[in-house]
Amino acid sequence: MNRLSALLMVALVAISASCFPAQAADTTKKEAPKYWTKGIMTQVGFSQVSLTNWAEGGNASISLNGVVDANANYAKDKMIWENRLKISYGFIQKFEDCIDPRQNFSKSDDRVILDSKWGWMLVDKLYFSALLNFRTQLTQTFSWSVDPENQTLIGTPQSSFMAPGYLSLGVGIDYKPWNFLSVNLSPLTGNMVVVTLPELRETYGVDPNHPVKMQFGAQLKVDAKYSYRTFRVGTTLNLFMDYLAVDKGVQVYWDVDASWAVAKFLTLNLNTSLIWDKNIMIEKAGVKAPRVQFKEVLSVGLTFTFGQYIKPN
Repeated sequence: MNRLSALLMVALVAISASCFPAQAADTTKKEAPKYWTKGIMTQVGFSQVSLTNWAEGGNASISLNGVVDANANYAKDKMIWENRLKISYGFIQKFEDCIDPRQNFSKSDDRVILDSKWGWMLVDKLYFSALLNFRTQLTQTFSWSVDPENQTLIGTPQSSFMAPGYLSLGVGIDYKPWNFLSVNLSPLTGNMVVVTLPELRETYGVDPNHPVKMQFGAQLKVDAKYSYRTFRVGTTLNLFMDYLAVDKGVQVYWDVDASWAVAKFLTLNLNTSLIWDKNIMIEKAGVKAPRVQFKEVLSVGLTFTFGQYIKPN
């Protein structure tokens, strides 16, 4: 019995030793694959000027600008879905004597941009794609003038939420030869121009009696980005040709965003926007005509990122 008990004990130990690794492998949890990449970036910039008995003159003022840039991207097998929401707002508040304090306030930046791109890989680096874009602004903008007779302030609206607003949906192909470059060609693109304020419809080429203008044409969108250490620059060029109004030529929207991280949270930012659209009439010296629009915002501010924020193209 003693010998049999010893043999049984040895057999049990051997069986336990041989089974333990297998059991350990079975209990090891495999990490679930992650298909989503989400993140957000916030920037805040502020400046202030105060003057007291300043002989050279000038005006006291404060300025503030902020940016919220969020992305949520999905990638699995041959499918990609890239989403980006950018909201930026800035203003300048002067402190000087005037007829109405509203004259001292002016916006320096006001944009809402939503981009969504879905793609299915056809071959390496080439995707069948659907591209959605939405653009507008948050608040109203006025051009102020003074009535010479009664010295009252007259405000002429220049823009408001959904005045104008742009919504486009295009179907085509997306080519990504490198990680830093994307070329999207959508020969079937529908554009919707919305102007809710009747007094602004002619300015943006919309029928005064209808708040919406439909366009149908081809769109070419080029996204590129470059980064070196703490310096990053990204640019987006959007070209659109309306099949229903070929005489209006090509609409051009070109944005450039550059940033340099001076310190851990301190960044120097430069943002430019260029627009050429023959549908938009701008008055200058009493003459309304299509003109090249250009905006540049240079700021120093604090930058914070959360999650897996991806610098946009």
